[in-house]
Amino acid sequence: MIVFPAIDLKAGQVVRLAEGDMDRATVYGDDPAAQALLFAEAGAMHLHVVDLDGSFAGRAENREAVEGILEAFPGHVQLGGGIRTREAVAGWFDLGVSRVVMGTAALKDPDFVKDMAKEFPGGIVVAVDARDGMVATEGWADVSDVSVVDLARRFEDAGVASLLFTDIGRDGLLKGVNIEATVDLARRVDIPVIASGGVKGLDDIHVLTLHAEDGIEGVITGRALYDGRLDLRAALQMAAKG
Repeated sequence: MIVFPAIDLKAGQVVRLAEGDMDRATVYGDDPAAQALLFAEAGAMHLHVVDLDGSFAGRAENREAVEGILEAFPGHVQLGGGIRTREAVAGWFDLGVSRVVMGTAALKDPDFVKDMAKEFPGGIVVAVDARDGMVATEGWADVSDVSVVDLARRFEDAGVASLLFTDIGRDGLLKGVNIEATVDLARRVDIPVIASGGVKGLDDIHVLTLHAEDGIEGVITGRALYDGRLDLRAALQMAAKG
C-alpha cells in the first residue's frame, strides 16, 4: 500500500484545511519544495499535491510552487486542483507530474475525463469527494445529488488509474479515516481506491493495510504528519508490510 504525504498549496504556502474550508486553513510553511524534500528524505516515493486555489478558480494558481516541488522531489507526484482542460492535463505531464487528479470535471464532464484516461494511460485519478455519501464539487463548495458509488461506476471501464475517496466531514480534523465507507467503495468497484481524509495516526495506516486485498491502493495523509501525530517513516514501513 502506498502512503502519499500531502502538500496542499494556498497562495504559495503549505497549508491544511479543516473540512475543505478555505477560511479554516492552518499554514505549515512557505517553502513547498523544501517540504517535499523532507518527505523524500523520510523515504516517501509518492507525493500528493493539491492546488487549493486552483480547485476554486478552475485553473492553475500555484504553478511556481508545483514546479519547485517537481524539481525537488525525486519520486512520483500526483497533482490535483482545477485541472479541467486537455491543455492543462498535457502541460502537467510534460512538466513531470506522474498522475493528474480530476474531481469536478469527473462529475460535470465525464466524457472528457474518460478521453484523458485513454490518451494518458494510467495517468488519471478520479477524485470522489463525499459529504454524507454524496459527491461534492467545486473545491467541496457544492454537494451534488450523485452518490459516490454511482459516480465511481461511471469510470469502471474508462482506464482510470485510481479513485481518490475523501470523506470531507473528516478531512483535516484528525477524526480517523472513514474505513467503512472507503472499504465499501473499494469492494463495489473494480478500480483501486486511495483513502483520504482524517488520518490521525498509525492505527489508520494499519487497518487500511489489512484491506489492501479489497482494493485499497494507498492512503493520503497531511495534518497528522505536520502535527507530529504520525511518523512518516513508521507509516511507510507499516504500509510496506501490507
